[in-house]
Amino acid sequence: MDALGKLCTEGKEAADYLWQVPKDEAMRQKILDLLEQIAVESAKQGRKEMPRICEELKTAAQASASPQQVDILVNGFDRLVHLWQAAKSGLL
Repeated sequence: MDALGKLCTEGKEAADYLWQVPKDEAMRQKILDLLEQIAVESAKQGRKEMPRICEELKTAAQASASPQQVDILVNGFDRLVHLWQAAKSGLL
């Protein structure tokens, strides 16, 4: 697993954690940091869709804690992981 895959997986785990503790501000900050790193790393690899998804998810991570906001984060990280896997398998 390369650096981008590790970041995406770590972000997905962090977003899943927010289902249990939605008001964990330290975890929200970690998610914002991970999104920034994913955007930078994916841009280095010439990926255009991943930085755009990261920008959308940053908005959700900064919003007040709600089930909808956490759902957006979880689904967004799922998309990032799937995009990374597709690129690694040669589909993209």
